[in-house]
Order: sequence, then C-alpha cells, then structure tokens
Amino acid sequence: MKYSTSEMKRKVLFKLTAPPGSAVFVAGTFNTWDPKANPLKATSAQGVGYSATVPLLPGKYEYKFIVNGDWQVDPGCRESVDNKLGSRNSVIVI
Repeated sequence: MKYSTSEMKRKVLFKLTAPPGSAVFVAGTFNTWDPKANPLKATSAQGVGYSATVPLLPGKYEYKFIVNGDWQVDPGCRESVDNKLGSRNSVIVI
C-alpha cells in the first residue's frame, strides 16, 4: 500500500504565551525559516496564549518563535541546538 505525503503528515501544535496584541509566528527548517509563513493566532480573549497547527512529515526539525519581530527559542521545549548565528534553535522530533 502506498501513502501520499499528505497522509503521512502529522498535525503539530506550536503554542506560546506572549503579550496581548502580539504578532507571533513560528519559523524553522520545515518552512525554510520563513518568518511570516506560519502565524500563531490568539487562543483566548485576553490574547496571551497563541497557537498554530502545522502539518509536518516525520523527522527532526529546528525552529524558533518570532514575537513582534524578536526571534526566541520555545521556552516549553527541552531540546535545543547551537545555530550558525551564535544563538540556539529549539528542536522537535515528529
């Protein structure tokens, strides 16, 4: 039996707490580090929780959140690696 790429993808939930009214995105190796490709939406009326579901194939990915233009690691992620810019990237394995 053959499976299509879309059938193999897993829905991955990215979530972050950020100040109300923030512009929040997630970028990583899964979207060629495009800082606008995957916006997170406010999950509460107060706008402090943000989330986005991204379909990803099984594998290992590096990523960061962008909050109001500032790149940051995922504070809820235990695994991270050094990057070529002298900072760290969060890591997720699907």
